[in-house]
Amino acid sequence: MAEFSFFSISSFPLPLPCSPTPPPAIPCDGDLLRSLLRLAREISLFEAPCPLLRRLFTSLTRKSKILCILFEELLHDQTGNAGELPRSASLCLREILVVLQRFKGLLGDCSARSRMRLILQIDSLGNDFHELTLDLSTLLDILPLPELRLSDDVRDLVDLLRRQCRRSNPAVDPTDDALRCEILSMIREIEQEVVPDLSRLTAIFEKVGIDGTRSCRNEIECLEREIGDRVSEKWTAAMIALVGVVRYAKCVLYGASTPTSDSSTGKFSFAELDPLVPPDFRCPISLELMRDPVIVASGQTYDRDSITRWIGAGHATCPKSGQLLSHTNLVPNRALKNLISAWCREQNVPFDGFDSNKGEPTSATCANKAALEAARMTATFLVNKLDSSPSTEMANRVVHELRLLAKTGSDNRAFVAEAGAIPLLLPFLSSEDPRLQLNAVTALLNLSILESNKKRIMHAEGGLDALIHVLAGGATWWAKENAAATLLSLSSIHAYRRRLGRNQRVVTELVALARKGPASTKKDALAAILSLAGDRENIAHLVEGGVVESALEALSSMEVAEEAVAVLAALAKRGGASAVIDAEGSIPKLVGVMRRGSDWSKENAAAALVLLCRREGSAAVSELARMPGIEWVIWELTGSGTVRGRRKAASLGRIYRRWLAAVEEADRMVRFSPASISTSTTTAQS
Repeated sequence: MAEFSFFSISSFPLPLPCSPTPPPAIPCDGDLLRSLLRLAREISLFEAPCPLLRRLFTSLTRKSKILCILFEELLHDQTGNAGELPRSASLCLREILVVLQRFKGLLGDCSARSRMRLILQIDSLGNDFHELTLDLSTLLDILPLPELRLSDDVRDLVDLLRRQCRRSNPAVDPTDDALRCEILSMIREIEQEVVPDLSRLTAIFEKVGIDGTRSCRNEIECLEREIGDRVSEKWTAAMIALVGVVRYAKCVLYGASTPTSDSSTGKFSFAELDPLVPPDFRCPISLELMRDPVIVASGQTYDRDSITRWIGAGHATCPKSGQLLSHTNLVPNRALKNLISAWCREQNVPFDGFDSNKGEPTSATCANKAALEAARMTATFLVNKLDSSPSTEMANRVVHELRLLAKTGSDNRAFVAEAGAIPLLLPFLSSEDPRLQLNAVTALLNLSILESNKKRIMHAEGGLDALIHVLAGGATWWAKENAAATLLSLSSIHAYRRRLGRNQRVVTELVALARKGPASTKKDALAAILSLAGDRENIAHLVEGGVVESALEALSSMEVAEEAVAVLAALAKRGGASAVIDAEGSIPKLVGVMRRGSDWSKENAAAALVLLCRREGSAAVSELARMPGIEWVIWELTGSGTVRGRRKAASLGRIYRRWLAAVEEADRMVRFSPASISTSTTTAQS
C-alpha cells in the first residue's frame, strides 16, 4: 500500500516568512469534525437512482451512519473538554474527509448518469467503490483509537466498520452482469432486424428502473447528452443504440406520451422541455441547429451538409436570397459556431460540431445498425397505431410522437414516410382540434426536409389542398406559419416551385399571411414567396397576387424587412421591375432601408434599386435623385456595407452620377442652342 500523504506533511519545511503567498489556513479540529459529520450525513441520505445500484448505495449509507456516530462522539468530547485531537488522529481524519468527498462525488455522478450507461459500466463503477472503500479501511486501521476518548460501544462500531471495509469485493453482482449481457444481446438481435419480445423488454426495463414515459424521456435526454459529451468511447455505440431502444420501448410499452402545452406551441424546439433554438442558429435549408456553419458567396450562412447537398444537386443560386453564386467555396463561420457551441453547453444540448483539423464529422448514429433498426421499428409501430383509427386524443399523442421522431435525422424522416405516415397525416390538417392540427402540419414540415419526402407530399392526394387549408384557416398562427414553412421546403425543388407559383390560392394565402399575423408568420410567408420568385415564370402570378404591395408594407417592420426587401429584389431581377416602380412609395422605402436596415437589408435594397434604374431608366433614376441625402446614403454603404453591398452601392453611384451628367449636359445644350441664343438676344435688344 502506497504511503499516504499525511505521513509526509511534517517532512516538508514550512514556508519561509518572505513567501509572497501565505499558506492556506488549516481549519481547527472542531471545524474538521463538523465538516466530517455533515458530509457523512449527506452521504447517508443518498438514495439509489435505480435498482441495480441499490446494493452499493445501501452498503455505503450503512457505513456512513456508523461514521456519523464516531464523529458525533469525537465532536462532543472535543467541545466538552476544549481540547485538541492528537496530531496523528487529526491528520488521519483529514484524509478521511478527502475520501468521503470522493465518495460523495461518485454518488452524485451515479445519480446524474443515464441508467443504461450505469449498467454498461457497472464493473468499473463497482471497482471505483471498492478502491475508495479500501482507502477508508486503511485509514480506519491507522486511526489511533487508544488516543481518543471513545466509549466502548463506539469502539465496537468502528471495529465492525473496519471489518466491513476489509471484506469489500470489486466483483460485479452476477445479476447485474446478466442484465448487461441481456441488453447487449437484445441490441445484437435488433441489428439483425429481430423485433424485441414485449415481455422480455418489459422485464429489462423494470430491472433498470425505467417505468413510464417520463422516465423514458429523461433517459433519452441523458443518453444523448452523454453521447455528445463523449463520456465513454468504449460504450458510445451501445449508448447510441440504446437511445433508439428506449424510444421504441416508450411507445410500445407505455404508449405515446401526452404532449405538454409548451411543446405544442414551440416551432422547432429540440425536445418537449428544451428551450427554443435561436433562429440565427438554424440552417435556412434544413431548419435544424447548425453543426458546421459555413458562409457561401452571397454572404449567407448554412450548415455545411445542407448547402453541400444543395450545390451538389446542380443549384447555382443562394437558397435564401436567390442570388447567383459567383463561386461555390464554403468559408467556415467560426464565430457563429462558437456561439452555437456555447449555447448548447448552457442548455445541455449535445453538440458534435465539425472540426476541419480532425477530418470529417462523426456520424455514429448513421452507422449504428441497431439505432437505425430501432428507429424503423418505432416509426412502423406509430404509423400502424395511427392507422387503427384512434380517438382524437390518442391520434394527437401518436402524431406528436411522429413529429418528434421526424424532427432530427434524415433516416428517421425516411422511416416515417416509408411506413406510410404522410397520407395518414393529411386528414388531420383539417382537424378542429388545434393541437392535433399543429402537430400534424409540423410533422409534415419535418418530413418535407428530406428531398424524397417532398415528392410524397406533393403527389399525395389532397396534399397541397390540405396545406392551403391550414394557410387560409389554420386554428393557430403557429399552424399557419408551419404550413408556409412547409411550402418553402417543398419549393426548393424547381418543378414544385413552378407548380406552387402557378397556384393562385397558394400565392393569395401567402400574401395574406405576409400582411397580417405575428412577425414569425410574416417571415415564413415572405421566405416562401421569395423561393417562388426564384422562377421567372412565377413573377406574373406573384405580381397579380399583390406580392409587391405586401412586401412594401412589410418594409416598415424591421423584424421582417430583410425578407421583404429580398422579395422586391428578386421580383425586379426576374421581370417584375415595372410593377415595383409603379407601386406607390417603392423608391423612398427602398432608400429608407438603405439608411436604417441591417447589412443584408441594405445590400438587397441597393441591388433592387440598381435593377430598377437599369430596367426602368430615367423614371426610376429621376425619382431616386429627388431623395434628400441620397449621395450620402450611397457613399456610406460604399464604405461600410458588405462586399456585395459595397459593390451594388458603387454601381448605384455610377448610375446616379451618369444621370446627373446627362441632365447637366441636356441643360447646357438647351442653354446654348441657336433658338435659345436668339431668344436671349431679342430680349436684350428690347
